[in-house]
Amino acid sequence: MFVDRVRIHVRAGSGGAGVASFLRRRGRPRGKPTGGSGGAGGAVVLEASSAVPTLLRYANHPHWVASDGTHGEGDLKHGKVGDDLVLPVPLGTLVRAEDGTVLADLVEPGQRVVLARGGRGGRGNTALVSRRHRVPTFAEQGEFGEDLWVTLELKLMADAALIGYPNAGKSTLVSRVSSAKPKIADYPFTTLSPNLGVVGIDDREFVLADIPGLIEGASEGRGLGHEFLRHVERARALVVLLDPTVLQEDPPDRQLDVLLGELEGHLAELATRPRLVALNKVDTVVDPSEYLSWAAERGIELHLVSAVTGEGIESLMHAVVDLVERAHPEGPGREGFVLHRPLPGGFSVSREGGVWVVSGVAAERAVNLDDLTVPEAADLAAARLTKIGVDEALRAAGAEPGDDVQIGDLVFTFDPDESS
Repeated sequence: MFVDRVRIHVRAGSGGAGVASFLRRRGRPRGKPTGGSGGAGGAVVLEASSAVPTLLRYANHPHWVASDGTHGEGDLKHGKVGDDLVLPVPLGTLVRAEDGTVLADLVEPGQRVVLARGGRGGRGNTALVSRRHRVPTFAEQGEFGEDLWVTLELKLMADAALIGYPNAGKSTLVSRVSSAKPKIADYPFTTLSPNLGVVGIDDREFVLADIPGLIEGASEGRGLGHEFLRHVERARALVVLLDPTVLQEDPPDRQLDVLLGELEGHLAELATRPRLVALNKVDTVVDPSEYLSWAAERGIELHLVSAVTGEGIESLMHAVVDLVERAHPEGPGREGFVLHRPLPGGFSVSREGGVWVVSGVAAERAVNLDDLTVPEAADLAAARLTKIGVDEALRAAGAEPGDDVQIGDLVFTFDPDESS
């Protein structure tokens, strides 16, 4: 089954917790801090791979979770970092966030994007030693990994795309000029998924894509063709294949107008994409001169071919590879990209149901200690919040002493004098 669009949920691993432990020695009743830090959680990474043809595995399994980091231990033993989860995707995969932002376009083998970052490991009490806290009796908790939904959308990487009505003979042509073996039968809408074939002509080669049959109105969602129009976008050249056997319903000249109109309706740039036009099934045509005359009137070089008998196929493939090479410098860029997403910093203050809610990584990290009932830990958290400006921001927002303030799952009473 060919799958070219899926929505998946990914969750990075959580960081392990740090630990508070001590080495007791004579003359040092409080002991020496020896608590190790927790390991960071593993990230979820997408990697473009030429070995993956479709997004089928993600349609069947939409949820993916990286491994967690392990907790720290005494004797300065740090937790193990969680393994990254690397998910291979086909070349040409576009990654969209829930708000539609394109996070990455993966077109080169090995190109990667980190979808979800692993949670930071909590620091053990050894790492929290300072001039003010010489023997910390507390440690930091590990952070949760990022968790999000994304949409993966595949756009085939082809040099030339075959465009035509259903049953125009596109699949037959691809099977004749390459080793691709698409399902072919004598009825419309045979092809339900694109087919790719590598065509070798003399010492040159190119990738040819058979785009499932377009019909009038496809760009507006009619029929099946609209599902595959996106696969035409990356093609450097187009091959429009006309069918003379549906002469009464849609003569070839109207087929050409309809097909070009649907391409332009999907993406205006496609109307000016380099292209050539071929009339297939000439073995069924008694007198092809009328088609050649019509094409000449419109300034079109019409290639007469038969995918069944092979007539005109070699000449057509030479013309296609020449067109691809000429279009290469001007064709759509193949360089992929990964959107730079800096780690979210800072914090925000809002009022929700009588409680002041402080959101943001900086604020959550400030209070991310394992036991805030320990006076030293509470003192450190308060100092951290003051340092990053939470007290000042709460005052500016209108918070009064005695108001409830929530940071993550923690709710405490706002006491700016005590904090300072």
